[in-house]
Amino acid sequence: MRLYDSHRSKQGAKVWQLCFESPGKGIIMNVARSFNNWRKYRQTVSELGRMSSRELFDLGIERADIRSVARAAIAR
Repeated sequence: MRLYDSHRSKQGAKVWQLCFESPGKGIIMNVARSFNNWRKYRQTVSELGRMSSRELFDLGIERADIRSVARAAIAR
């Protein structure tokens, strides 16, 4: 039983390291980051899309630029 427990804890540590501590923060952290970026992109597109053309003009944005502005918001 002791050997099994020892092997299992080492294996669990490897899985933890792969998912959370590997270069680039691991698989799960990359998925979480991608999801948050997608959410921020969709929220920005939605908010800017609800604005009138005049409001967008006041911000210096044309309606055709909404997607590129949303992509730039993710990069910040």
